[in-house]
Amino acid sequence: MSLVGAGPGDPELLTIRAVRRLQDADVVLYDALVSTAILKLAPRARCFCVGKRAGGDGVPQAAINRLMRRSARRGERVVRLKCGDPFVLGRGGEEALALVSDGMAVEVVPGVSAAIAAPALAGIPVTHRGVASGFVVISGHAEDAYRAVVDSLAPGSLTLVVLMGLAARCAIARALLDRGWRGRTPAAVLRGASRPDATTWIGTLRDLATMSVDDSDSAPGTIVIGDVVDIGASRNRF
Repeated sequence: MSLVGAGPGDPELLTIRAVRRLQDADVVLYDALVSTAILKLAPRARCFCVGKRAGGDGVPQAAINRLMRRSARRGERVVRLKCGDPFVLGRGGEEALALVSDGMAVEVVPGVSAAIAAPALAGIPVTHRGVASGFVVISGHAEDAYRAVVDSLAPGSLTLVVLMGLAARCAIARALLDRGWRGRTPAAVLRGASRPDATTWIGTLRDLATMSVDDSDSAPGTIVIGDVVDIGASRNRF
């Protein structure tokens, strides 16, 4: 049983081991945002979408755990294919524990998290000497998931990366402004990282609090807040 990271979407950003596990798989249980190009790397497998999307219905976690156990007990080579890295805001830890508690061996195949890949593909380093010595990744899915972290950060002390946070962008920006972050702190919204239709918006934290987003666009989004964004705005240096 393998928990495999699918990376940000482009099949060329998969690890060699991830490709091998997909090629050998009998069953692939994949997240909603996994691209069809990646699924084509599993020609022998029966593929089932078990993903969840923000604001929509999805397969309950308990049902995903049952599917993994059932397939593994049959002796099938099972790949649980998760966007980004399995252990970065992806419930990979929960799934691994559920399998281990059932006496099953679990292999984790790391993937490139969008928390790093999306900024990098836009020319934004999450750390940069003299600008930011560290970064924090939070989920914007719910206020109780990010509020304590936001409240603990000294204004401008680190780069802040928000996954699954487009719907909460205004609330997060307001929380940072209330915490004392400068309104002119650079901010970026990166959609569809590694995909041909990828887009980059660059503005300020104050702009982020009021910006509009096309909600009909299903592309995943990553928010980056901090002075490193200015490096991305000057990416012609690279």
